[in-house]
Amino acid sequence: MKKFLKVIWGIFAVIGILFTVRVLFLLNGNTTISIHPSTKGRFDEYVDLLRTSGPFAKDTAAFEMKIIQDPVRAKEIRDYFQFDSLYDAEADTWTKALAIGKFVASNIPHDNQAIEPEHRNAIDLWEYTKNVAPAFNCRLHSILTFELMLAAGLDARFVTCMPEDRYDNDCHVVNEVWLPELGKWAMIDSDMGGNYASEPDGTPLSLREIREHYISGEKIQYHPGFNKATTKVSGHYAYMAKNTYWFSCWETLSYYQEDGENRLREAGRYIYLVPSGFGGFNFGVFNNDGEIVTTDADAFWAAPGK
Repeated sequence: MKKFLKVIWGIFAVIGILFTVRVLFLLNGNTTISIHPSTKGRFDEYVDLLRTSGPFAKDTAAFEMKIIQDPVRAKEIRDYFQFDSLYDAEADTWTKALAIGKFVASNIPHDNQAIEPEHRNAIDLWEYTKNVAPAFNCRLHSILTFELMLAAGLDARFVTCMPEDRYDNDCHVVNEVWLPELGKWAMIDSDMGGNYASEPDGTPLSLREIREHYISGEKIQYHPGFNKATTKVSGHYAYMAKNTYWFSCWETLSYYQEDGENRLREAGRYIYLVPSGFGGFNFGVFNNDGEIVTTDADAFWAAPGK
C-alpha cells in the first residue's frame, strides 16, 4: 500500500513540475494568459444584462470631451521613446495607434503592482518598469499608452469600462483613439498582451460599437496580441461583455492627468456614462465636486474638442 501511494504521489509530482514548466514557458514566451478564466462561462449572462439594460438617451448634462496638447512635453516624450523607430511619420492615424499599442504591450506585461509608482506619466512609468517592477495594471498601461498617442499628435483618451454588478470589484481600463479618417473612436487595449476589436472587414470598433454588437448579436473580431482575428468566445471576449455595461472618463485630458503632486494643471471633471435607470456605483472616486453622471452616449462618444 505504501509503495502504491509513493507511486501516486510521484505521478502528481511529475504533473506539477510539467505544469510549472509550461507556465514558465508561456510567461517567458510573452504568451497572453487570461487572468479572468471564470468570465467565459458567464458570457450569455453578461450579454443578457446588456440587452435588458436601460437605453442610453439624451439628457440635460452639459459637457464636452477635450484633448489638450503641450508641444514641449510632446517633444520630450517623442525624443525619450525615439518615435522615429516606432512608425512612419506619414502613416495614418490607426497605423500609428496600433504601433504604439504594440510597443507598450510587447514591453510591459500585466500585474497588479505591489508598489505604486510615485508618478503616473509616460516617462516615469517606463522608468518604473526598469527600476522598480517590470509590470503594472490596466490603468497604468492605459495612461502610458494615452500619453504616447498624445505625443504622436493623436487625439486619445483612457476609459474605464465597468460591470453591472456593484459587488464585482474588477473593471478594465483601455484606450480609445479618435480616427479622423473614419470620424469615430477606436478601442485599443495595451494590457494582457494587447488587442483591439474590429468588424469582419477589419474596421476597428469603438467601445460603443463593441457594446452594441454584443446586444445585437453581431460578431466581433478580437485581435489578441494585435494578430489574427478570432470570433471565438474566449475569456477576453466574455470579459469585455462584462465590462461594457457603463463607462467613465475625464472630460478634459492632457499629460500628467493622474500624476498626483506632479500634475501641472487641475484634472477637471469626471464623466460617468450609465444606462437609463441605472444608479451606478463608485461615483466620486476621482472628483467628488466635479463629476457628471449622464445617459447621453452621443455626447460621450462625440468628436473631441480642443
